[in-house]
Amino acid sequence: MLKERRSIVTIKPLFLARSDAAAFLAIGESTFEDLVARGEAPKPRKVSKGRTAWLVEELEAWGRERPESDHLPPKNSGYGRAGAPA
Repeated sequence: MLKERRSIVTIKPLFLARSDAAAFLAIGESTFEDLVARGEAPKPRKVSKGRTAWLVEELEAWGRERPESDHLPPKNSGYGRAGAPA
């Protein structure tokens, strides 16, 4: 008897809603809204009447352009769970 073969397909979303876009960038929704309002983060696109969302590729590009930090992550971010760095 033949085994049923399952294909593994992952589809990257094209758009993200506000809360998902903020989570995707690892920032809070209010911080994300402030960055968008100040023109420092990508603006949403009109998906349909009364519905806006952010293009994933624009969020990715914006995130990749962010400057590198010389600060360690805060203690409450999970940093150090496996032990302090050597």
